[in-house]
Amino acid sequence: MSKDDVRIIKKYPNRRIYDTAESKYITLGDVRSMVVQGVEFQVIDTQSKKDITRSILLQIIIEQESESDPLFSTDNLQNFIRYYAERQHQGFSEFLNHNLTFFQQQQEQLQQSMSGLMGQDPVTMWNDLSKKRMEMWQEMMGAWLGSTGDGRPEPSGDMQGTDKKE
Repeated sequence: MSKDDVRIIKKYPNRRIYDTAESKYITLGDVRSMVVQGVEFQVIDTQSKKDITRSILLQIIIEQESESDPLFSTDNLQNFIRYYAERQHQGFSEFLNHNLTFFQQQQEQLQQSMSGLMGQDPVTMWNDLSKKRMEMWQEMMGAWLGSTGDGRPEPSGDMQGTDKKE
């Protein structure tokens, strides 16, 4: 996606948000819908001209977490704050990013598998899906462990055949 394809949202001092593509004022709920739909956008503060997209996304998360069915427990939120206090919170950030990417890939694979389920043996489909998930998990953990520099060997891609009889 080119820079020209990124939708520009302007945030005014009066706390109003303006969608330049639609030429209208929008709410945080509208911005949330854009995220869910996969629309690429950038929020610019009209006074400072700074990119405040992260701040707007955090506001959306705060609103959602304040509702009746929050995603994060109080313990999780307290741990997040503790990780910010630690000097090496980059490792935690990378771990979260890898795991969220892994989760998203699993969801996409599951959706693809379910759409192709009609013409395939269910047992074979679940075996294939499980194998792919294990491979993705091993790749993700190998990359994460390698990035932490802890000296642990990266996991091999083959989990089968380790108990061969001679």
